[in-house]
Amino acid sequence: MKIAYYPGECPAPPEGSVVTIGAFDGVHLGHRRLIERVRSTAAEIGAVSVVVTFDKHPASVVRPGSAPLLLTDLDQKLALLGASGVDMVLVVHFDASRAAEPAEAFVDEVLVDCLNARAVVVGHDFHFGRNREGDVALLQRIGALRGFDVTGIRLVSSGGHGGEAARTGELGPISSTGIRRLIANGEVRAAAQLLGRWYELRGIVCHGEKRGRELGFPTANLEVDKSMQVCADGVYAGWYLRPDGTRHQTAISVGRQPTFYASRPVSLVEAHLVDFQGDLYDEVGTVELVARLRGQEKFGSVDALVDQMTADVAQTRLTLAAASI
Repeated sequence: MKIAYYPGECPAPPEGSVVTIGAFDGVHLGHRRLIERVRSTAAEIGAVSVVVTFDKHPASVVRPGSAPLLLTDLDQKLALLGASGVDMVLVVHFDASRAAEPAEAFVDEVLVDCLNARAVVVGHDFHFGRNREGDVALLQRIGALRGFDVTGIRLVSSGGHGGEAARTGELGPISSTGIRRLIANGEVRAAAQLLGRWYELRGIVCHGEKRGRELGFPTANLEVDKSMQVCADGVYAGWYLRPDGTRHQTAISVGRQPTFYASRPVSLVEAHLVDFQGDLYDEVGTVELVARLRGQEKFGSVDALVDQMTADVAQTRLTLAAASI
């Protein structure tokens, strides 16, 4: 997959392109259905398949006070888009000037001049440009003049998947907003069904207080960026992925250590790699969250905490042995 950064690079493929546009936060199953349509259309007409996305979530510029937490950082998003089989990703720099740009100008500058678009495929409720003034109808009017076709499709339904939809029987398109809500509630298995993969948190392994080591359960403390959506406090079964590609069964604690502290400003993400011995400090660690085992608890004694941690590790083994998305 080719990655181009705009402004700066303007590929303008001579055979033309089929393009989709969006933040693509999480690259969930709905996004992947959209990309499949882009790829199939591009193959039919002999064009290049392209995803246009942004170097930061547009809401972080347009409404920074209420911008959503992210499901994927830019590197994660590009890796997932690469795995989708798309030919090219154009990463557009998003700032205040871009936010103020009229929708028509964005189409001419990026889709026509930079990508030589022959077709555009977006969600049926897609909006873009200054004050979200652009939509599918506007794209279709401009496309008729500029020589590209426009298709608006409905994203895949969340249907019978877990979480709130399963409890209420409500149907609706898969959305990054809905997935964030599930993760914030600790419903990581339901989120995985909509993502098509286990939800990941990553960060540099930093030095902590080494309290886990003293208790017989050493942990890798991940410095997760504050812009990322972290799951509800609790204990989770999951996997730890090292930069060398190895995977380890892991009991993951997300919380504020209430047994030892009356209050703590932020939750810590601590991963205990089952049956592992070694130094993880300063590497980029990634945890995949498979299932929530229990909520955060305050224990009356260290012995009671150690007993529960022993049970958590045993439950982690059992959960991972049977886990599938």
